[in-house]
Amino acid sequence: MSEDHRISKVTILIQQKKYTEAEKVLKDLISEDANNIYFLSLLAEVNLQQDKFDTAKTIIENAIGLAPDEPHLFYVKSRIAIQQDNYNEAEQNIMQAITLDPYDADYFAFLANIKLSRKQYEEALEFANQALEIDSENLLGLNTRSTALLKLDRSEESFDTIEGALREDPNNAYTHANYGWSLLEKGDNKKALEHFNEALKSDPNFSYAQSGMLEAIKASNPVYRGYLKYAFWMGNLTAKYQWGVLIGFYLGFRALRTLADNNEALKPYLYPLLFALALFAYSTWVITPIGNLFLRFNKYGQLLLSKKQKQSSNFVAAGLAIFVVGVLLYFALPDERFLSVAVFGCAMMLPCSVMFSPTKYKYSLLIYTIIMAFTGLIAIALTFMTGNIYNMMAIIFLFGFIGFQWAANFLLIRQSNR
Repeated sequence: MSEDHRISKVTILIQQKKYTEAEKVLKDLISEDANNIYFLSLLAEVNLQQDKFDTAKTIIENAIGLAPDEPHLFYVKSRIAIQQDNYNEAEQNIMQAITLDPYDADYFAFLANIKLSRKQYEEALEFANQALEIDSENLLGLNTRSTALLKLDRSEESFDTIEGALREDPNNAYTHANYGWSLLEKGDNKKALEHFNEALKSDPNFSYAQSGMLEAIKASNPVYRGYLKYAFWMGNLTAKYQWGVLIGFYLGFRALRTLADNNEALKPYLYPLLFALALFAYSTWVITPIGNLFLRFNKYGQLLLSKKQKQSSNFVAAGLAIFVVGVLLYFALPDERFLSVAVFGCAMMLPCSVMFSPTKYKYSLLIYTIIMAFTGLIAIALTFMTGNIYNMMAIIFLFGFIGFQWAANFLLIRQSNR
């Protein structure tokens, strides 16, 4: 088989997402021409598509060693760095690609997308505009510009831009999914569903569209729709402002509680407010897995839930059941020891809701949740054996519960701010 024919075969295999077969052909080609930059970049690409990030990085670094002035190699290396959550390295490499070739729209669009992920919306818009100056039909540039404008509260321009992207390619899955997320953020979950559906018609396994479809289905519930507005608002803030909101909420809550404790006349008004604030804070943790639990009974929703989302919703449901049983037994018998069961079930819903969330430290939240579960169970056993609800393990569990909220916030905020 001639070299040209094998290159054509590789191109077709990549288009068909048959990356393993493409890799075999490329390895044969490289065995005949080990220093061919084009073959090496394609081999790095197919490894990247198979989530073999370390292998892809090694290959592309070897290629850069052979051709340090080839901009496309730095573009590929930047994309690999993104998949490894190394946004600083990704930005450095795409900037190098732009330095070597300042007239490639794809490079500016990709840099704009990195800035968007880092919540640097003004810079994202600037680089997206630069991409579109070079190529007005660049789809990533159009999509990134649209999202950046939305985040900057310029919705009309945002929707004009993404509708222009759809005119360029009416069947593009990414554009439809991106449009769906924009509509969802603006509160139009019905129209968002239409675009997520179009995206999944083009690419049934597109996770960005699948997760959007899940949120849009859950947003049909007005309570969840309200939570989603809060989640978008918080998600658009950078880390320091997210911490500002959380610390401000905590200090405000403590101040109101102190005021209530020291002012009998205000107690009837402040205690219900404190209860409502505490319920709101708690609900922001558990509403997503509870929403997923209800989707288990939706014939479309259950197909979109991942294995981890189903597991998380199961554990939260178990925590809720334990809480209800504990409360019922406390009133039925009555025996205050069952309050420890109710508290355990209620408290465990929080860590169970996020224990599978991705963080830099892969299993940190899961390990913390397991430790809390064992500590809580030992505390319950001691309570029933000694009759003392406030035993040492119960106090450790309480402090662990408080600590979990801060630790989880730290890890999740860090994950969402690149």
